Amino acid sequence: MRYMEKLLEGVKVEWEPISKILIRTKGTKITAEQMKKMHNIQAPLKIFAGGKTVAFVNFEDIPEKDINREPSIIVKSRGIIEFEYYDKPFSHKNEMWSYHSKNEYLDIKFIYYFLKINEPYFQNIGNRMQMPQISTPDTEKFKIPIPCPDNPKKSLKIQQEIVRILDTFTRLIAELTAELTARKKQYAYYREQLLTFKEGEVEWKSLGEVTNYKQPNKYLVKSTNYKDYFPIPVLTAGKTFILGYTNETTGVYKASENPIIIFDDFTTDNKWVDFDFKAKSGAMKMIISKDETKVILKYIYYWLNTLPKITDGDHKRRWIGNYFNKLIPVPPLRVQQEIVRILDKFDTLTTSISEGLPREIELRKKQYAYYREQLLDFPGEKENE
Repeated sequence: MRYMEKLLEGVKVEWEPISKILIRTKGTKITAEQMKKMHNIQAPLKIFAGGKTVAFVNFEDIPEKDINREPSIIVKSRGIIEFEYYDKPFSHKNEMWSYHSKNEYLDIKFIYYFLKINEPYFQNIGNRMQMPQISTPDTEKFKIPIPCPDNPKKSLKIQQEIVRILDTFTRLIAELTAELTARKKQYAYYREQLLTFKEGEVEWKSLGEVTNYKQPNKYLVKSTNYKDYFPIPVLTAGKTFILGYTNETTGVYKASENPIIIFDDFTTDNKWVDFDFKAKSGAMKMIISKDETKVILKYIYYWLNTLPKITDGDHKRRWIGNYFNKLIPVPPLRVQQEIVRILDKFDTLTTSISEGLPREIELRKKQYAYYREQLLDFPGEKENE
């Protein structure tokens, strides 16, 4: 930041509307059905639609006039309003538009980063409509800060330095995310291998023989998102899981002293809970160990998550009574301990927000957001406020 302060020292900034500094291009007339039919993952030309929808097609599939070969900013103008940078040949649906530059002293990616940080501004405009959308005048009149306009070479150097720094963070986050994906696949593979036994190799017992379960008492507690001030998580059924936090101490389950498995009737996975909590849903069941000297509860937790996921039925609902009839392999205690030790390491690496890769990714995202704010906070009047 000291380097950037020196680079920007005494620099004049002019705010120019996008219509004055960039070239707007139209897309191609294509439907979602046509995109689906023409899509070929090996094809070279990318077609963008709204959100994350894309298709890869051959160059001859759409008119040459509709192909954009310039590094560009794609404006996703309906539904999820956002900007995307792309530097290979592409096109997009004709209700969208894109921008590129022929000015050798303008770095189009610098402008992309500035628009990206201002996405909330455009989303706020779009949300005034029944279907969130923006129009071309909304982007055309939007002003971009151009540093050092009287010295184009220095201006370009400043833009390129900002892009270089932000690109570095973007690349690092992408690499960490790819690493996390690879480790999750590795984790799933080893879990499957470690918990698969040959016939006659181990004893099999029903889940009901080695564990008990009970339904937690439901408390109608007031909860808040202020985790730092309200220390007790409030758990609920479904994907939300942690509904909020409270400081009410009545009915707190001391899972920090005796960990449990949360079995949720409405989801297809199980949660290991080793922290104190309160419950607000009757669809949650607490699976409790009968005898840790014979079968380790954490071992049971890992085994439960190898079972096939439910894909149909009453809202994907599963019944714990049925699960308690399922047979679980019970190897010797020392084998269970070793399996838990190995899988605990993988679990920490792939899911922990205090130690593992998710924490590292979150820290890098915060660092990136901080530097992006600092690097794109130019002196002078904020013309778009």
